[in-house]
Amino acid sequence: MASTAASSLLVSQKLFHGSYGSIGLGSPIPGFSSFKLSCRFSGSWNSGQVGAPIKWNSNSRLKNVRCSPSSIFSCASGTSEPSVFTDSSPRGGAAAEGVVVLVIGGGAREHALCCALRRSPSSGAVFCAPGNAGISKAGDATCVSDLNIADSPAVISFCRKWGVGLVVVGPEAPLVAGLTNDLVKAGILTFGPTVEAAALEGSKDFMKSLCDKYNIPTAKYKTFTDPSAAKKYIKEEGAPIVIKADGLADGKGAIVAMTLEEAYEAIDLILVMGAFGSAGCKVIVEEFLEGEEASFHALVDGENAIAMETSQDHKRVGDGDTGPNTGGMGAYSPAPILTLELQSFVMQSIILPIVKGMAVEGRKFVGVLYAGLMIEKKSGLPKMIECNVRFGDPECQVLMARLDSDLTQVLLAACKGELRGVTLEWAPEFAMVVVMASKGYPVASVSGTVIRNLEAAEAVAPSVKILHAGTTFDSDGNFVAGRGRALGVTAKGRNLEEARQRAYQAVETINWPGGFCRHDIGWRALPKNQFTEKSG
Repeated sequence: MASTAASSLLVSQKLFHGSYGSIGLGSPIPGFSSFKLSCRFSGSWNSGQVGAPIKWNSNSRLKNVRCSPSSIFSCASGTSEPSVFTDSSPRGGAAAEGVVVLVIGGGAREHALCCALRRSPSSGAVFCAPGNAGISKAGDATCVSDLNIADSPAVISFCRKWGVGLVVVGPEAPLVAGLTNDLVKAGILTFGPTVEAAALEGSKDFMKSLCDKYNIPTAKYKTFTDPSAAKKYIKEEGAPIVIKADGLADGKGAIVAMTLEEAYEAIDLILVMGAFGSAGCKVIVEEFLEGEEASFHALVDGENAIAMETSQDHKRVGDGDTGPNTGGMGAYSPAPILTLELQSFVMQSIILPIVKGMAVEGRKFVGVLYAGLMIEKKSGLPKMIECNVRFGDPECQVLMARLDSDLTQVLLAACKGELRGVTLEWAPEFAMVVVMASKGYPVASVSGTVIRNLEAAEAVAPSVKILHAGTTFDSDGNFVAGRGRALGVTAKGRNLEEARQRAYQAVETINWPGGFCRHDIGWRALPKNQFTEKSG
């Protein structure tokens, strides 16, 4: 059940969404009685009201429409500062109703998805649960902060109450927990795999077994539950070697051990000390592959798959790919390492065999399939080192920045098994995202530090967009960071150099003493003299 503040906010959306009815804005507008209008509300929660100057869209039919800038819509006072946006504008000269979308999650990935869905011509209202302060402040979605996304009946009730026509699940945990199963059973179109299909990410042992069965190229491995047996195998194989917890570990369950001692410590950490809880009941000991990593995303409808643009993540916390693995410290798109020939190889040898194999196994996959690849130095060919069942974070941020297609329609087509013949349109620019995290991440980060100057940072170039991950407001209305990653500073440019320059100019404008970032995002694809030596 939404809070009083959120409920009132939703009421404002309800009044404006075509499927719920309409609200008078003064005198009737001649010639527009059959049309819905696209409005952007900007304002803060003050004295129980939202000041809502209305900005019309650029539809030529609406150019002469005027509305008093002092229009006020009553709302209960609240503690957050959301904006309202609903878009059910006419399509093709006839009345049409936009699809109401609910995005599940509260990170920068979900913020990027909200922005892309907001741009979609076929979207109506966009909700995000729980969302975050940045999404809310920017008006990129209506955040429902106290909708428990782990409570399927509550999510279903919300969808039915507000006419949600599409649910987009961002993080992996709700997918592995079976949220899609419950929503689909209730008749709600949901983009994201079922719990059976989400095992591709929920269990690395399952994923590797599938690769073995369907001849999908991946690193040599063995699975263990016994620490002694695992250490014996490690001694036989030698170092460097990779140790992975079997289950979900928030992107921190993979340890690259450069020595035997480090590998033994990793085994003890996971199997003996239980550092990752139930996710570490089994470990995968995997060969170390030397080469360059890349990220490959494909949209899947159960039988068909269409490739998305390429991207490259930066997993290590420090410049020059040093330090422990993180959830991702930055990304760019496209990734030059993935040539057209390699993209074709990935589709034919990795993505399509997974899709077909999962269907044969009775685990039909619907959603986005994200293959983490290693382009081997010795062979020049990609092997799959991880398989995720949702958009990568931060790769999603650069993909959504470049996507020109109507995302809502594309995701609906996937949910309905209608991707055959669908093509995606992409902006020709390069995109880069630089992740800013609380100091100490990923080991022992500090929360509660204040972030300032974000508006000035976004103003450094028209293409800059700051995406938020888990930010909140303090009592003075300042943005406050949580533990871990907090911001994704995203920019586009005519080339990677320009995208990088704009992103880092925005980073330098942000006033956040409690945060840090890598200063070499894109280093593999750019001349090394472009990077200054800085510590985060």
